[in-house]
Amino acid sequence: MLESLLTTEQWALQAEVRAFVREVPRQLLLDMDAERLRYPREFLEKAARQRLLGLRFPERCGGRGLPWQSEIVALEEVGVLGTSLACLYSLPSIVGEAINVFGTEAQKEKYLRPTLAGKLTCAEALTEPRGGSDFFGTTTQARRDGDAYVLSGQKRFVVGAEGADYFLVYARTDAEAPSHQALSAFLVERGPGVEVQHVYGLMGTRGGCTGRIYFRDVRVPAENLVGRENGAAEIFYRMMVPERLTSAAGAIGMGRAALEVAARYSNRRKAFGQVIRSFEGVSFQVADSVTKLDAARGLVYAAARATEGDDANRTRRLVSEAKKFATEAAWEVINHAMQIMGGIGYTNVYPIERLLRDARLIMIWTGTNEVMDLVIQHEYYKELLSGQAAARDVEADAAEADKTEEKVFE
Repeated sequence: MLESLLTTEQWALQAEVRAFVREVPRQLLLDMDAERLRYPREFLEKAARQRLLGLRFPERCGGRGLPWQSEIVALEEVGVLGTSLACLYSLPSIVGEAINVFGTEAQKEKYLRPTLAGKLTCAEALTEPRGGSDFFGTTTQARRDGDAYVLSGQKRFVVGAEGADYFLVYARTDAEAPSHQALSAFLVERGPGVEVQHVYGLMGTRGGCTGRIYFRDVRVPAENLVGRENGAAEIFYRMMVPERLTSAAGAIGMGRAALEVAARYSNRRKAFGQVIRSFEGVSFQVADSVTKLDAARGLVYAAARATEGDDANRTRRLVSEAKKFATEAAWEVINHAMQIMGGIGYTNVYPIERLLRDARLIMIWTGTNEVMDLVIQHEYYKELLSGQAAARDVEADAAEADKTEEKVFE
């Protein structure tokens, strides 16, 4: 369905990214899932050589200056590779957002340009052991000491941690102010005082170098402060757009990949003398999956369009809807795929079980889908009660709408 919305340039980009994805070695995926490989740096370097990282950033920074809609076209294609590679591919876009929008020209030259060129790798240090969805409960601290900040604390579940050359880190810089006015963001290079430990035992999304990071009195140059001191709330809210849109678009790719495997199988597998796609129990699951993925694409595309407008509240709602709906749709589609394939889908003869393990995480990270519900209803009520949402007050269209004595609210 998305294809009907694409421009000629986006069609060409889709073909370009599909060609790149086809060349990813099968063994790379197997080694990552088996954790024989911790960080696929060559994957990012190859994407960089083809100028496929950070597509929407300005050409002077190494991007292509494309709109968000083009980036989601690319993200869906990379998504077929699974969550780990899709996330690592997205990190230059996510961390790059903070640098491109809030960073200095020196930071863009030192960090963003080399990242998009594949010379530096990055990760976002956001989640804390006590934090989870409570981002503003951050306990990592940074205190000013002359021309530097001294950073102390820890982060966990940092995708790309073991292979990253630098991290975008949020820390508390004002112990007395309310949380929303107390945090700052820093670009922290790997070096003395930065200890990364491998996170093992992940259900899926393996090989993405997920780790926990300990910052032990790390001296961070003051010039590496992103934006203004105590102004990280603004950065965080802005960052949630690329975090959630990249997750949504990648999820569609995973769901599509699983559906294609299962649909081809259903066209070959026979039972009771006929191919199983002829049974409604199978074909209706395929129809449901196709519909869910098309609906998810439309919503993600609409959210991408909204990012280019001036209505931040509407953008926040649509991006949250896109993340929630697309990730849940992908999970349902992959489950349908496994059901269609039966017992063989539960084995590693097919990639469905790996995609299922990968897909479970995307409903949790970048804000759980329950957090998405909170954002969606909050922004909806704000719009509705402001009187801007409805073109007509249909409440008055009932036959006895004038009987106000029947409308009891307390």
